Amino acid sequence: MADLLSVAKLAGVSRATAARAFSTPELVKIETREKIFKAATELDFRPNYIARQLRTQTTKIIGVMLPTLTNPIFSEQFEAMEKMARENGYALMVATTEYSVKAELEVLENMLRQRVDGLILTVADAKDSECLRILENESIPTVLTHNPTHENNPITSISVDNYAGMYKATEKLIEYGHQNIAMITGPFLQSDRSVLRYQGYVDAMRKANLNALPVIELPHHTQVDPHALVPCLMQQGNPISAFLCSNDLLALNTIGSLQRLGYHVPQQVSVVGFDGIGLGNIVYPSLSSVVQPCKALGEVAIQTLLKIIAEETVSSQVLPTHLHLGESIASPSSTHSI
Repeated sequence: MADLLSVAKLAGVSRATAARAFSTPELVKIETREKIFKAATELDFRPNYIARQLRTQTTKIIGVMLPTLTNPIFSEQFEAMEKMARENGYALMVATTEYSVKAELEVLENMLRQRVDGLILTVADAKDSECLRILENESIPTVLTHNPTHENNPITSISVDNYAGMYKATEKLIEYGHQNIAMITGPFLQSDRSVLRYQGYVDAMRKANLNALPVIELPHHTQVDPHALVPCLMQQGNPISAFLCSNDLLALNTIGSLQRLGYHVPQQVSVVGFDGIGLGNIVYPSLSSVVQPCKALGEVAIQTLLKIIAEETVSSQVLPTHLHLGESIASPSSTHSI
């Protein structure tokens, strides 16, 4: 196998520059870096990362903890993070927690043992997280994604305005003429984002002098039992005409459940989601949703973490959402019968 000096000679650079391209690629010009990597490929050279780790006390690995990868909002974010990390010479170690606090602690402990250079985390509730309390005593660079900032949490956060997003979605349904609107979530207290979205719904309803209903809490974040919707739909004289859902997969499942019950969406019942996943535009009726910039969120998270690693000053950011109007909402019909 070729050595680093052979790679440097073929690329026409010094050995020090070649070594820097593998250890700190962000410090090497792109065109020079590409020549070095091309030479390494031609010579079948693989850098000894273990030796580098022992020498520099860095792993060039970032630990990423997400609730799940089955929800496209997280998988699309992860894809953007992986691409940007790779471009900057880092690899990602990813683990999922399924919103379990116990799993969060296990994942965090494992990543700390692996001596990752930094962490990007999404926890269930940043206001009350044992993981974040543990990190108060660690010096590892950390960025939160999706979790909103609050005064008791000093960790930098890249998130969206969950409250404003659902507030606007509720306002839009009210503009369409809906008055009896309900909100569906998974296990409510497992996600601080769901709590903020519900508060946005409540405040928009109250501003319009409408009755905000208790949240319809389901046992799963993405699955809907059609029978859970029946009491709302069958209320005598005051049935629900629109559902807000705390994420898009829940909204798509709600549409399917309504159709199984014999209801037409949106002619009889409107549905709005939150995330803006691509699947929502493929199905019929296409989903109306509060769109999160998941790609940008992932990119900004990596950029922010790399700045923290480089000991640069950073600040939390709240990225904008926008309401996408699909085919799943319409003005309420005069009849609610099936």
